Amino acid sequence: MAPKQYRTPPQAPPLFTATKESLIDDAKKLCEGTRSLLDTIAKDIKPSEASFTNVVLPIAHDEDNAALSARIIGFYQAVSTDSELRDASSKAEEMMDEFNIEASMREDIFQLVDAAWKRENEKKELDGESKRLLEKEWKSYVRNGLGIEKGPKRDRFKEIKKRLSQIQIEFQKNLNEENNSIWFTRKELEGVPDDVLETFEEGTGDNEGKLRFTFKYPDLFPTLKFALDSETRQKVFIQNENKCNENVRLFREAIILRDEAARLLGYPDHASFRIEDKMAKTPKTVNDFLGDLRVQLAPGGKKEVEHLMKIKKEDLKSRRLEHEDDGNYYLWDSRFYNRMMVEKEFSIDEQKIAEYFPLQSTIEGMLHIFEELFGFVFVEIDGEERAKLSSTGKADDISWHEDVKIFSVWDDEGEGGGFVGYLYLDLHPRPGKYGHAANFSLQPGFILPNGTRRYPSTALVCNFSKPTETKPSLLKHDEVVTLFHELGHGIHDLAGRTKYSRFHGTSVVRDFVEAPSQMLENWCWTPSQLKSLSSHYLSGAKIPDDLIEKQISVKHVNDALFNLRQLHFGIFDMTVHTPKTHAEAEAFEISALYNDLRTQISGLKGPEALGMKSDWGNGQATFGHLIGGYDAGYYGYLSSQVYSTDMFYSVFKKDPMNKEEGRRYRHMVLEKGGSQEEMKTLEDFLGRKPSSDAFYQELGLKGKQS
Repeated sequence: MAPKQYRTPPQAPPLFTATKESLIDDAKKLCEGTRSLLDTIAKDIKPSEASFTNVVLPIAHDEDNAALSARIIGFYQAVSTDSELRDASSKAEEMMDEFNIEASMREDIFQLVDAAWKRENEKKELDGESKRLLEKEWKSYVRNGLGIEKGPKRDRFKEIKKRLSQIQIEFQKNLNEENNSIWFTRKELEGVPDDVLETFEEGTGDNEGKLRFTFKYPDLFPTLKFALDSETRQKVFIQNENKCNENVRLFREAIILRDEAARLLGYPDHASFRIEDKMAKTPKTVNDFLGDLRVQLAPGGKKEVEHLMKIKKEDLKSRRLEHEDDGNYYLWDSRFYNRMMVEKEFSIDEQKIAEYFPLQSTIEGMLHIFEELFGFVFVEIDGEERAKLSSTGKADDISWHEDVKIFSVWDDEGEGGGFVGYLYLDLHPRPGKYGHAANFSLQPGFILPNGTRRYPSTALVCNFSKPTETKPSLLKHDEVVTLFHELGHGIHDLAGRTKYSRFHGTSVVRDFVEAPSQMLENWCWTPSQLKSLSSHYLSGAKIPDDLIEKQISVKHVNDALFNLRQLHFGIFDMTVHTPKTHAEAEAFEISALYNDLRTQISGLKGPEALGMKSDWGNGQATFGHLIGGYDAGYYGYLSSQVYSTDMFYSVFKKDPMNKEEGRRYRHMVLEKGGSQEEMKTLEDFLGRKPSSDAFYQELGLKGKQS
């Protein structure tokens, strides 16, 4: 039972009782409420009287309030088991997006914001966060086309914005609803562990005796890692790149429209438009960083491929399959020989390590680390407690599925003992559910007009295998890292203490947003932390030191290839978003470009080596990031790695559980969210400008010669 002071949160958790009708109605109401507020402001206030207080502040309060339901309305499409509810959620989100585009292009409001912006610039009376809000608000109108003269050009810009919003929703929906499969015989799946095959559907009729492989992660990764038959792996790899081909035309259309929109705004290309307000500021900075890293990593990648090729040769020889050895190392060899190399040379048995990380106790261990380090307390809310907390009195109403775990989160006594917010964990796959691992902010935190705080709610949505009757869900080490990473985003969300919801938690620029989570991944590579997280699913024993040592020794195995894969995504992203002319954007052969760049950058052979054309697969059509907000931003995964490694090396490496530093990090970095320039946050915490030395050192490279 939780200590008394942690039993009654001052704010009820949100409800998940929507129907397909209510989602649409609620979305309409939100849009109407905001529209009538904007109409009133436009009617009542003259530009000569416009100020932050009478124009921007009411808009900000409305935005805060709308976010409490808008995010949940859009969340159902990722987690609901009811396809009608998912469709309604998508539709409602589309309506809200369309309305927001409309609202963000209102000339009458822009004139008032512009007048308020000029007035405040003369007076200089605002606090830092309010000044930042005003500046971002003003800039967003300009970036939304209000700097374009009225008439056909501006109308065209607006049309493009609407279409891009529809593309984004349709693209992600196609990915979520993707349900393709391949029927394999057991022979074709030889080598794939039994506990994976147990979860495959068994065929009937024409597929009698076969098993249904889907492209969801719990099927895909183990099959690519363990299937002995290279034809099976090749088939899986190629079809996985073609599992969502209805997105090919949507991707191409998005690239062309983004380029047109950027040029209408006066930018040379979409990347310049996107990167201007990030930490990097210009495409040149990004391209120099990616290019330098590519040069640094290329020799290592070549060496790693040569070594893996040797292992492949030995393996084929030992299985009397020399005739399959054509001297090429293929994309579908990658996960298979990577695993074999790790097992052989580091004698690591992933399954054995997983036995020490049952999902339930690993989560408890992680939450305990965050309690110690940052001064939080997590209290799980079960059965009766749920009914007590629910504003309807019904326990089921505060969760969207029976699998979901709910925690109330508090400050410990040293931090003041106050309420922090709610954390939800939705950890197992089910049909129609979002297929990756992600953190969703369900309700932001902010200060209400009466001066009291509104507390956040945040959800982790993952796809770890379900427990069976004989075994709990066991996490492989890379899944432990994923869970820690996503929980890192959740903690960022919970720790936020900003005035306005726009800057709350993870609402930071895209090339910084991954840094806090990436930094926390280091705990999963620290012996003391791995030991404390572990608990064997049968005996409860801690993981032995020799297994920890083995696991840590593989941290940088084939690291050059891993980072070259990230570079392929980053360089592809920058290439399609920096055409020299609009005609070049229209002429891109995107699938061929995606595949050619991968071969050139990673050094792995694709089906081209077997005589297929470069457009054999459409990987970009499965790449939700570039449509879902990481456009001209994928480099952020790598550049934020520079910041996260710098923070870990200089502050936490010597003692990862240092409470003073943990709390300093919580208050100086996580709490600030996007309420100030992210570079300032970083420099204040480090006490200096960030440096890439630690990043290159961690990769075993000497770094850039400066």
